[in-house]
Amino acid sequence: MNHAFVTLVTNADYAMGATALARSILRTGTDADIVVLHTAAVSGLDLLTLTALGCRLIEVEHLPLSDTFNERHARKNLHGAAPFTKGRKPDFHTPLDNFCKLRLWQLTEYERVVFIDADALVLKNIDKLFDYPEFCAAPNVYEGLGDFHRMNSGVFVAKPSLETFGAMLQALDVPDAFWRRTDQTFLEHFFPDWHGLPVTMNMLQYVWFAMPDLWDWKSIGVLHYQYEKPWETDHPKAEKLRPLIDLWHAFHEGREVPEISTLANPTDAPA
Repeated sequence: MNHAFVTLVTNADYAMGATALARSILRTGTDADIVVLHTAAVSGLDLLTLTALGCRLIEVEHLPLSDTFNERHARKNLHGAAPFTKGRKPDFHTPLDNFCKLRLWQLTEYERVVFIDADALVLKNIDKLFDYPEFCAAPNVYEGLGDFHRMNSGVFVAKPSLETFGAMLQALDVPDAFWRRTDQTFLEHFFPDWHGLPVTMNMLQYVWFAMPDLWDWKSIGVLHYQYEKPWETDHPKAEKLRPLIDLWHAFHEGREVPEISTLANPTDAPA
């Protein structure tokens, strides 16, 4: 099977996230490769556990983008022009790093890849996604039905192609381009007819408290910890999201993970 799950690691924090993600993918019994794209900023020590888990590590460079593009998308400038008002992005979040995601289109040794952000867990086998066409992603749903028209790039299905990668570079760094949510906004623009995956294939953590009727552990393929990360010690929403955070730590530490189908949903009545 010429398929791979791909994630991106750009600092020590996301190496922690990728460790939990890799363990969760392995737990599903998949035969697909697990590929970790990482930048030079990540130390070999931070990647050791990923190597031990059998991941394929590939160092990637930032995209060859203009100085003016990089300046517009630097953290201070991007967050100033398009602030995040629904949740808090951690200090280690660097918007320009996100564009390294596009490097996966260079992995032409694979027929199809499923990209998953490093701040996510796979809770059941999702190998069926490799049969989906390019470009598939789930809607950015975590607050209300109005979110369904927007895409979230934390999980998507892609077909590597150097031709596609070249076209992306040409479309990305055009005069005055400003991708307010970096790769996510760009991919939504580049693939305007993107196919919608079920929200269960990229279940955003805020659904837990904002749209609890939508949450069903048995149906969730990928749990995505958008905004605050479960390993942050000063997590402002930690108590609201405690069951999800505890689950992430079980995966990260390699402890026994409870059967997902037995976990209580937010709407379950107390015992």
